[in-house]
Amino acid sequence: MFSRFMPKEGQFFKLFNAHADEIVTGAKALVVLMQAVGHNDAQVAKSTADIDESETRADSINHEVMALMHATFITPLDRDEIHQLISHMDDVLDTIQDVAETMSLYDIVDVTPEARKLAELSLVCAERVRSAVALLSNMDNGQTILKTCREIDELESDADRILRSALSRLFREEQDVRQVLKFKGIYELLESITDRCEDVAKILEAVVLENS
Repeated sequence: MFSRFMPKEGQFFKLFNAHADEIVTGAKALVVLMQAVGHNDAQVAKSTADIDESETRADSINHEVMALMHATFITPLDRDEIHQLISHMDDVLDTIQDVAETMSLYDIVDVTPEARKLAELSLVCAERVRSAVALLSNMDNGQTILKTCREIDELESDADRILRSALSRLFREEQDVRQVLKFKGIYELLESITDRCEDVAKILEAVVLENS
């Protein structure tokens, strides 16, 4: 059982926070990308590059966490929890990058309101993840972390509803089968960002419940 103030061997919490910052940076770039598509090609290219750079930095942080975990005798969290947390955080940014790459691959030149809304929800989710991760070093913050995790769960449910509505409208109104397939894939990828944030929330909840 951990003390109310978790020991800070190594730089684990600093690295968790740095990774969470990259998640938010990537999510912000995705929102800008969605706003720029069809209006500002230079901004689309810049936002895509920003997401790639953020994902690369996050990968480096991930590797640093893994190396630190193997080099540290006493870790502030269970080793499996550390591995799952940083891996699920990495999945969030990987999915954000997948969206940007798919937008380019599919040559999307117009973005629907639903796609923009899903990107905006992804950003809010990412910000909640960052908030919860920032509190993790002190188990006195347990109830606040749990509350933030519940908010992430609610945002994921909101994204599910937007996805269902977007797909319904797409199938009703779009006559071009290629466009249907393209936007179905993009909608589902956008929604899966919130799924990946929820995965992080579940790990955070487990850490709090086991150690507070």
